[in-house]
Amino acid sequence: MTIQADVYVIILITIVLAIAMILLSKKINKVDPLEKPKGIVVPIVLVTEAVYKAVRTNVGKKVADKLTPYILALWFYIFVSNTISLFGLSSPTANFSVTITLSFLTWLMIQVAELKYGGFKAYMHAFLEPIAPMLPMNIIGKFSTMLSMALRLFGNITCGSIMMSLVYMGTANLSNALAGLVGIQGTVFNFMAPIIAPALHMYFDLFAGFIQTLVFVTLTIVLLGNDIPEEEKN
Repeated sequence: MTIQADVYVIILITIVLAIAMILLSKKINKVDPLEKPKGIVVPIVLVTEAVYKAVRTNVGKKVADKLTPYILALWFYIFVSNTISLFGLSSPTANFSVTITLSFLTWLMIQVAELKYGGFKAYMHAFLEPIAPMLPMNIIGKFSTMLSMALRLFGNITCGSIMMSLVYMGTANLSNALAGLVGIQGTVFNFMAPIIAPALHMYFDLFAGFIQTLVFVTLTIVLLGNDIPEEEKN
């Protein structure tokens, strides 16, 4: 049995993020709430407050208190996974098993919310709306959100990886061609890559990685909030 290289990267990211969260949590616990925060605590507080406000706006305070830690962990995990290729490692989110697992967690929370706030009878009756023959389509629709979120994240990150691979192949050929013009034969160092690739990495890895993280997390919050009654959000 062959273990995919992505598995080692997934384990590495999970361990590093877990250790970082534990250390940062201990550091925050030592901070005096009456004193002005400083150092690494400042960006952590700002990010946490921004995420909490976004979550509370969509799902209400009661749910936000429980959901925000998960959303923060989801945000950092996806963003790190999307941008880890900058360090020469394969992006876990370019593996469909990873994105479908993350999407399944979002889908599962949506189903729990529908059952909790709508009841089992209404949940099952929704499969027959507006008419009973729509049952097959409603079943497909029930899982479409999970699949679309997984495919969107997987497709965009995979596309970026493929594009950068093509860029490096192109710069390698360009380097060989330029070296040939000055009489150097054979394969040479890909000296054009450091000139052309960084700007493209900024887009395909950092910018696209951030946008895809934002989209996935926002969809998780909004879709979950759609199934929570307004009276529960107050």
